[in-house]
Amino acid sequence: MGISQIYSAMVVNGNKLALEQFPYSGFSKTYSFSNFTTDSGAGGTALACGVKTRNGMIGMDADSMSVNSILHDANKNGLSTGIVVACAVTHATPATFVAHQVNRDMYDEIAADYLKSSVDVFIGGGRKYFEKRIDGRNLAEELKEKNYQIAYTIDDVKATKSGKLAGLLYEDHTPPMPERGTMLPDATVAAMDILDENSKGFFLVVEGSQIDWACHDNNGDKVIKEMLDFDQTIGKAFDYAKRAGNTLVIVTADHETGGMSILDGIFGQPLLKTSFTTKGHSGVPVPVFAFGPGAEHFTGFMENTSFKAKLEKLLKFKK
Repeated sequence: MGISQIYSAMVVNGNKLALEQFPYSGFSKTYSFSNFTTDSGAGGTALACGVKTRNGMIGMDADSMSVNSILHDANKNGLSTGIVVACAVTHATPATFVAHQVNRDMYDEIAADYLKSSVDVFIGGGRKYFEKRIDGRNLAEELKEKNYQIAYTIDDVKATKSGKLAGLLYEDHTPPMPERGTMLPDATVAAMDILDENSKGFFLVVEGSQIDWACHDNNGDKVIKEMLDFDQTIGKAFDYAKRAGNTLVIVTADHETGGMSILDGIFGQPLLKTSFTTKGHSGVPVPVFAFGPGAEHFTGFMENTSFKAKLEKLLKFKK
């Protein structure tokens, strides 16, 4: 999600987005340890764990040593934690917050890492990596033994008001927009409601996962649909934070995809002329937006490894 992805949705939406309400902004440099142009494994690990690593690696440094994520440290310091994504929960970005694997494609191993993690709520797709595994384990049953409630539909998620929750809503990835409807904003609100039960607070990761996939397809119309869904989700988080008064919301990306640019458009009309320079990722910095207490620390040019340390300082975490 780069500037062009954001602005494409803004143009089609009549020159307005929920994201515009964020008063602080900056840029994050996305290069990895091994490559000028990162992948989501290394990009996610930088955001989650505060280290540069090799492309394809999950929750590990460049020497293949496991590194704790901000989510792990949040749990250790008494906060509740959650993950909500528009893809399988075993995919690269969510995985970097809970798993430690040398290869992002090790989905069965990443699913097993959820059992070792302390995440309280996770919602997305990827049911087969928990229930139809090569090793014969049924991780859903093992999650129940760890006091997780298992939800298979978004209605099941919305009906859950407290406790631990594993929302395995789709066999593999969630469908693209508009087929999945309001799953992402609805799951985000449900997660915030559950996690808010903890008086010490919570740390929640939300990913509009398929903006990236639409860009890999060089499909501007898909980009706009996915961006508008993500912006609606951002609006829900913003509304909660404004109401709570003590919540920091940060919106950024692990990289830009497609080298997207906008050549022409009409505000309020789905008539946008877009161009892409690659089917892969680009190496440009990505925007950062922040709202709430401590938001002023997320301005200017930042390394993508800086988020974890800044958050832990603001939250006064003990190591």
